[in-house]
Amino acid sequence: MRVRLRFGKLGKLRWTSHRDLARMWERALRRARLPVVYTGGFSPRPKLSFGLALPTGAESTCEYLDVELDQPDVDVEGLPGLLTPALPAGVDVLVAGGLEERAPSLQQEVTSCQWELEVTGWGPPELERAVGTVLQRSSLTVTRERKGHAVTDDIRPAILHLAVGVPSAAAGEPGPPPAPPAEEGEATPGPAPVLLRAELATQPRGLRPAELLCALGPGLEEVRVRRTHQWIERDGARWEPLPLGATDAPRALERVS
Repeated sequence: MRVRLRFGKLGKLRWTSHRDLARMWERALRRARLPVVYTGGFSPRPKLSFGLALPTGAESTCEYLDVELDQPDVDVEGLPGLLTPALPAGVDVLVAGGLEERAPSLQQEVTSCQWELEVTGWGPPELERAVGTVLQRSSLTVTRERKGHAVTDDIRPAILHLAVGVPSAAAGEPGPPPAPPAEEGEATPGPAPVLLRAELATQPRGLRPAELLCALGPGLEEVRVRRTHQWIERDGARWEPLPLGATDAPRALERVS
């Protein structure tokens, strides 16, 4: 049987590379004693398939992992409680579900990702003006690197939604802790970050949050980047590869550091 896991990657674990994350998962699956199917050959590896790559330093509450098991009677609903204690703090399994045998890969299916970007350098009025300007344009040409070569692309079709939002803490989610008051002789803290919500296409070629900020204008700096949703859209409908239930959603944010 094939199982899809949705997990969060939060806090200090956001700096973990994809390779190290894969090793964490291999160890966790062994500790949980799950009957994972292995490849053949001289160096067998567990049959794992990760979703879309997450930029190093970004957090997420919607990462996916497909695992192939050689027993059909595994308690899928109990996998979050079984696997989360075997993973480092910051990687939590939020929900699990079975997959059809010939289900397509996430790289093929996911058409867009939703992001929250806390940025500094501009105030809300300046950022709102830049967002409005970008949304009114029919094209937005930038030069970016691809396989070591500079390539000119029109990224406007990949910007599906942009909006300046309220800080996460005001929306009921954990935000960055308030800065302590400055001691005498120290510089006062800078302005609070501004929240930018964006939905960016992943096909035919994805647009990274850092590339979006460069396109908006100079001076914007990332404070925190978090992927909150991955969407599959087809025939006018859209859905998540594995949605969170009402009881799962709070767990996605409870161990942010």
